[in-house]
Parts: sequence; C-alpha cells; structure tokens
Amino acid sequence: MTSVEPSPAATRRGPKPTTRLGRLTAVVGVYLALMKLRVVELLLITTLPAMVLAERGLPSLGLVLATLIAGTLAGGSAHAFNQVLERDIDAVMHRTRRRPLATAVVGPYPAFAFASVLLAASVAIMLVWVNALAAALTIAANLFYVLVYTMLLKRRTSQNIVWGGVAGCVPTLIGWAAVTGSLDWPPVLLFLVVFFWTPPHYWPLAMRYRDDYARAGVPMLPVVAPARTVALQILLYSWAMVATTFVLWPVASLGWIFGLASALTGVWFLVEAHRLYGRARRMPDGAGLTAMRLFHGSITYLTVVFVAVMADVLILG
Repeated sequence: MTSVEPSPAATRRGPKPTTRLGRLTAVVGVYLALMKLRVVELLLITTLPAMVLAERGLPSLGLVLATLIAGTLAGGSAHAFNQVLERDIDAVMHRTRRRPLATAVVGPYPAFAFASVLLAASVAIMLVWVNALAAALTIAANLFYVLVYTMLLKRRTSQNIVWGGVAGCVPTLIGWAAVTGSLDWPPVLLFLVVFFWTPPHYWPLAMRYRDDYARAGVPMLPVVAPARTVALQILLYSWAMVATTFVLWPVASLGWIFGLASALTGVWFLVEAHRLYGRARRMPDGAGLTAMRLFHGSITYLTVVFVAVMADVLILG
C-alpha cells in the first residue's frame, strides 16, 4: 500500500508521529476511517438476525464469522469507494471535511486500491466459506452503492437516498442466503423494513445539515423541498416501515417477543415522526435542529427490531 502523506490540514490536528509504531498506527487509523466501521455496524446488526431466523436457531460459528467478516470488508469497501468519488463534496461540507480524502491525508489511487482489495477479499471469503448466492449478493450490493447511488443518483435526484439505500438493505438477504443458499419471503420483508427505514433515518440528518448539502450542490430532498414536505415524506415512510414489521410477524412465524418489541418501538417511532411533522408545519426553519432526535432514535429502533427477531427465535424457538 502506498505510504500516507499528511496534508497541512491533517498536520494541524496534532503532531506527526515520530516512531515507527506511531506512524504505522496513524496509517492504519486512516484506512480504517475510510471503511466507516460505525456505519458497517448497522449492516451487521441486520445480517446476524437474518441468519438466526433462517436457521431457526444459532448457525455454526464458522459460518457466522465468515459472513460477518466478509460483510464488514464489503461494507468498508463500498464506503472507501464512496469517499474516493465524493472527495470534492466532502471537502466543502462541515460534517465530512475531516475525512481522509477530503484532507488529502491519503490519495485517491491508494484509497481506490484499498477498496478494491477489500471487495476482492470479501467475495473470496463468501465463495470459499459461505456460498455463491451470498457472494453474488455481496458484489451486487457493493456495485449498486458505488455505481448507482454514488455515481448516478447522489448528485442528480432528490430521491437519491431512497434508491441508494437499497444497498444497505441487501445484508438481510445475504444473511438468509448464507444459511439456506436461497431466498424466501421473510428476508424480503426484512429487506423492506430497512428500505422503508432509510428515509426516516437519513432525511432528518439531511435536514440538520441542509446548508452543507446545498453548499456542495447535492440535491438532497431537504435542500430542494420545504421542511413540511420532507417531514411528511418521513412520516409516510415511517408508517410503511412499521406496517411491514407487522406483516413480517406472521410470515416469519415469530412470537410475542417480536410482536411486543415491534409494537412498542413502532408506536414510539410514529409519535416522533408525527411530532417532527408538526414542528415542520409550525416552524419550518427550526425543524432541522429537532430532527436529529429522530435520526438518533432510528438507530435504536432498527437495532431493537432486529435483536427482537433474534431473541424471539432463540428464546421461543
């Protein structure tokens, strides 16, 4: 891997490491930052419960590890490709201006090579230790995120995150396929839960950083539409998401644990979405500041729903 040369912006953040270990640690940190592992955590949260549901119990440890490691590498690859292609956007947005490529701590060619190696390693693990369908879905998710979302949709349509979010839904299919070698209705419904969850998760963040996206020329929905319209769209997707969890309940033969968890969290989410819509109608200029409550809560919601799937299977059988 090409050595990393700190930029002036990076240098201002702290003294340059002087020891070999310090330099190695700094380089590793830069490449880990390209992978955006905190976002990858969400992908893994949706993968493991899908595996448990497919197995109706705990899959073998080797299969779980292979699937999750490959998923981590694939997700990190997609994010690294994304940062290569969006380094100009990242450089002008306050929220992203400290990313490695935006500050030129690492160049686009080493970052592209790193992303390619991650993807190749992910697919190899899937092919050797999982199965061909899981490997094909992994490639499809990565290419969709990079080619369709990042290159085609992100800068051209206000619905970019809706369709770009498809890539983030595919881990539910991968988890099921890893266990069964096939697909069925339960993973499709899990896919739809994440699909409908994505706009209520991401648009509140875009409302908060509306000026950032406008400055970068990215037509996120909050940039091109009034807050009331955005909040209404969030509300509609929230209702679709909660309704899908109730369809999943009987189709996946889940019990009272999932039913109770999805009902309680669903009611909470809908209340928050309605409150955001009410604030957007009353004070559109301030809606973005309060939207972050729904953004942070959406992460908890998705985690609870998918953990409830796993808990229901493991406890109730």
